[in-house]
Amino acid sequence: MYDYIKGIVEFVGPEYIVIEVNGIGYQISTPNPFSFTKQEEKQIYTYHYVREDIIALYGFSTREEKILFTKLLNVSGIGPKGALAILASGNPEQVVQAIEEEDESFLVKFPGVGKKTARQMILDLKGKLQQAIPDYFPNLFNEEKQVEQYQSVHHELDEAILALISLGYSEKEIKKITPQLQLEKMQTDQYIKKALQLLLR
Repeated sequence: MYDYIKGIVEFVGPEYIVIEVNGIGYQISTPNPFSFTKQEEKQIYTYHYVREDIIALYGFSTREEKILFTKLLNVSGIGPKGALAILASGNPEQVVQAIEEEDESFLVKFPGVGKKTARQMILDLKGKLQQAIPDYFPNLFNEEKQVEQYQSVHHELDEAILALISLGYSEKEIKKITPQLQLEKMQTDQYIKKALQLLLR
């Protein structure tokens, strides 16, 4: 229905962003909301999700991310929240590679993905992603972002933790990696990426 929405980012929260277009605010769930900056103009590739109990918009920085999201939704056992958690890792090429190499041990590290779902991902998607998304996304998530100095480190880290909880990670899992995150001074989206790297080890 909607291919993309282009407008001003008016709100950034742990679970979604709001983009204003001609006086209408669109609530869009994204893999890492804190990778967006308030008041910047963005073009978001959207997926309109409709079920009996939910109507929602999911948004992505690139068309390739959107394609992978839709492919993941077709796997039995993976819903929108699970697909977002997989994309939030910031390394979709690793996900594609794990599927192609039948690496179940990597796939089960994502929240909500057990052995059965990992096996289903491999059965449903192996050999089909390369045609839809060539070259394992070589340029995805490689943008260098200027790191600003923040006085309130804890505020950024707290936002990142809320985002991780909304992706389905347990407090126990997050507590394990928090001491390593507290040693860093980063932006919220960088905390999220770092945390996901640690969680997926």
